[in-house]
Amino acid sequence: MRIIAGKYKGRRLNVPKGRDIRPTSDKIRGAVFNMLHSRGAIENAHVLDAFCGSGALGLEALSRGAKSCVFVDKHRASLESAKANAQALAFNGEIEFWLKDSTKLGPRPEHISPFDLLFLDPPYHKDLVNEGLNALFKGKWLSRQAWIMCETEKMAKIDMPEHCCIDDEKTYGDIKITVLQYKQD
Repeated sequence: MRIIAGKYKGRRLNVPKGRDIRPTSDKIRGAVFNMLHSRGAIENAHVLDAFCGSGALGLEALSRGAKSCVFVDKHRASLESAKANAQALAFNGEIEFWLKDSTKLGPRPEHISPFDLLFLDPPYHKDLVNEGLNALFKGKWLSRQAWIMCETEKMAKIDMPEHCCIDDEKTYGDIKITVLQYKQD
C-alpha cells in the first residue's frame, strides 16, 4: 500500500498483519480522493480519520494538502500503525492520535476545530458508520459545510443525519463508498 498523490506520492505505508485492519485499496482510495478533490474538500481541511487503522486515508489527505488530521482508533495496535506511518513520512504538521472509540467521542472541546473532512471506514457488518455519524453529530464535531466519506459493505444502509445529503455513491465489488455533504446554514 502506498500514498497515491501529493507531497508523499509513492511512499509506502505499513499495514499490520492479521484480519483486524482492512485497508482501503489504492484503486478505491484514488477514486475517493478524485471525488473529494473535484469538490474542493481536501485543501486546508481539518480532517478526522475515524476507525483509522493504518491511517492511510488521513495520510493521503495530508499528502494532498489537508491542514491537519486527527487519527482515532480504539485499538492500540491500529493507532500505533497510523503513528508509525506518519513518522515514516516525517510529517511534522498538525496531527494528533487519539486512542478512543469513534462511536463515543462525546462533545467537541472548544480548543478543537470542527472537522471539514471526515473518513468513516469501520469494520464491516457492525453498523458502526451509523453509530459514528450519530456521535459526530451529537458532539458537534463537523464544520458548517463538512464532507463525510463512508466506506461500508455493499448492502449497508446509512441513516441520513439532519442537514446531510448523499453527494455521491459508488460500489466497487463488495465495497460501497458514500460521500455525504453536511450543510448547516
